[in-house]
Amino acid sequence: VQLQACGGGLVQTGGFLRLTCAASGRAVSMYVMGWFRQAPGKEREFVASTRWSGDSKYVVDSVKGRFAISRDNAKKMVYLQMNVLKPEDTAVYYCAAHFYGNTWSGASWGQGTQITVSS
Repeated sequence: VQLQACGGGLVQTGGFLRLTCAASGRAVSMYVMGWFRQAPGKEREFVASTRWSGDSKYVVDSVKGRFAISRDNAKKMVYLQMNVLKPEDTAVYYCAAHFYGNTWSGASWGQGTQITVSS
């Protein structure tokens, strides 16, 4: 699967952004889709994930209530809506996908998109 992410930028504290990840390739529907982020000097961390079918969605506790993951099956796009952004949300955000039954250690990754939240 190939992943193309976009939507990053510079935003003030309290603002919002929506990231988009376009997935393409064979058997896209057989992948679990996710978002990760990596802040300067920190390890990459999981943010949210979803599947193409059903209502399965997960959002890490640290952003729950502010971030939401959604998808458009017809367009094969996954979104990360980020509200009430904080400076600590500043990071490079990555779209990722792993095949059902696998784990994120074997994921495919899109290019990162930078989000900077100014205080």
